[in-house]
Amino acid sequence: METLEIVKEKTTAVKEENISGSEAVMRALIAEEVDTIFGYPGGAIMPIYDALYDYDNKLKHILVRHEQGSIHAAQGYARTSGKTGVVFATSGPGATNLVTGLADAMIDSTPIVCITGQVFAHLLGTDAFQETDVINITTPVTKWNYQVTDANEILSALAKAFYIAKSGRPGPVLIDITKNAQVQKFDYKGYEKCNHIRSYRPKPFIRKKYIEQAAALINEAKKPFVIFGQGVILGDAEKEFRQFIEKAGIPSAWTVLGLSALPTDHPLNVGMLGMHGNYGPNVLTNECDVLIAIGMRFDDRVTGRLDKYAKQAKIIHLDIDPAEIDKNVQTTIPVWGDCKETLPLLTTLVNKKEHKEWLKKFNDFSKEENEIVIKKEMHPTTNEMSMAEVIDALNELTNGDAVIVSDVGQHQMVACRYTKFNQSRSNVTSGGLGTMGFGLPAAIGAKYGAPQREVVAIIGDGGFQMTIQELGTIMQFGAAVKILVLNNNFLGMVRQWQQLFNDRRYSFVDIQSPDFVAVAKAYNITGQSVNDRKNLKAALKEMLDHKGAYLLEVMVGKENNVFPMVPQGCSVAEIRLK
Repeated sequence: METLEIVKEKTTAVKEENISGSEAVMRALIAEEVDTIFGYPGGAIMPIYDALYDYDNKLKHILVRHEQGSIHAAQGYARTSGKTGVVFATSGPGATNLVTGLADAMIDSTPIVCITGQVFAHLLGTDAFQETDVINITTPVTKWNYQVTDANEILSALAKAFYIAKSGRPGPVLIDITKNAQVQKFDYKGYEKCNHIRSYRPKPFIRKKYIEQAAALINEAKKPFVIFGQGVILGDAEKEFRQFIEKAGIPSAWTVLGLSALPTDHPLNVGMLGMHGNYGPNVLTNECDVLIAIGMRFDDRVTGRLDKYAKQAKIIHLDIDPAEIDKNVQTTIPVWGDCKETLPLLTTLVNKKEHKEWLKKFNDFSKEENEIVIKKEMHPTTNEMSMAEVIDALNELTNGDAVIVSDVGQHQMVACRYTKFNQSRSNVTSGGLGTMGFGLPAAIGAKYGAPQREVVAIIGDGGFQMTIQELGTIMQFGAAVKILVLNNNFLGMVRQWQQLFNDRRYSFVDIQSPDFVAVAKAYNITGQSVNDRKNLKAALKEMLDHKGAYLLEVMVGKENNVFPMVPQGCSVAEIRLK
């Protein structure tokens, strides 16, 4: 792989020393202000772990039970802390076990630096024990990767890795270090952070003429509509975003990953977009005259049928990644740049307005959805508990201040639809890849990223069993994660599709589970199971009041469906309430 040319910034003046490549890794991590590493040792990365032994007072290492758990934990850490997550793994299966997490981090723009061990350089290409071509395997799912075969390259490679992972549109980076490079001695002259790469431009130039054109369109609009995604959070632009929508008076809806960038109860927050989003935002997407997309990528779960998506609207797209502009939806005015920088420029030029009648249309749709869907879900008339009423009861106790980490499935959509949030970086979930098994390890990482906050993992019975071994990580390191398992004895989301579109032909979605409370107890984690709503609130309170980790299993209706729903192949305006 071609080495990128960099301009460096020396952080400290250091007396020249002769150190090993592994020692250099430790010094680089300290210089990059890393405090937590998630990993699993093995033969090819053993020298790095040996060096880590002398740094246990500066670098906290969390020993996971599977490498996939390490990278999901690093994702959770990055999402709540705003820092770059760091992962250690060995060669061969250790490295390949990271691939799912790398793909997840890539599509969800999460900054991760993975450091993998590799066999000795002279063994590369010989099918040596636990050798895999991790560079070619991970190229499609990393923002950048590089193999180090000489200790002299370690510092510059890691400097580039941290810079690339966090700058611009964030993403995962992998540095593969051969064992000879880990043990090789070289002259250490200090660590130099990277702040520029000649062939890499993390932020596109801001074209002020496009800002002016966008402002003019917004000022003329009768029915403007903002849809915002995780770009607002990644850009630390929550304040700038609020100032923009409040001055322009524009109703605003969020993608799954944009959730929590704007408080749930903000008067301009009109709800969630997409397949299981709110009624008004979906229908009125096809009625607005100007659609302003901020830090989102027009994913198919948001747009539905592209040939029927917002054809009446002029589109303004603000994004830091030029590749997203016009990729799925044709833009009228592209606004390239970091939204923390572009939004204030736009806010200065827009007129102060209130679109009362337009906002009322969203509220009217919300009332209709409330009558047909939400009341029924929040207050079911059957003996079976619904997922929505569990989330509603949780809201009463957390007051919107908890970090909610959800796995993937029906419970994820319900959690996103009904959880209340007061502050940003509170919703952690697998968005673009939809990775079952994400929830538990991500919640562990989220707790290390936000140790002072309550972290609740909301997980289905299927996804929980994919990474249930990470209960061992909680047991060993004492992460006070609250685990809420919503158990319907089904792979619920697939079952819903099979019910609605395959004439109830339930093909291999009826899943049996162990006694989750007993399993938790085996890991020294307190827990209980609830199947009667009269005990629900007390059980939730006990979970939240408990000092350490806690598992609460709530038995919910087997065949409850998540509505509204935009059927696949339909436009967002064809959303169904039942």
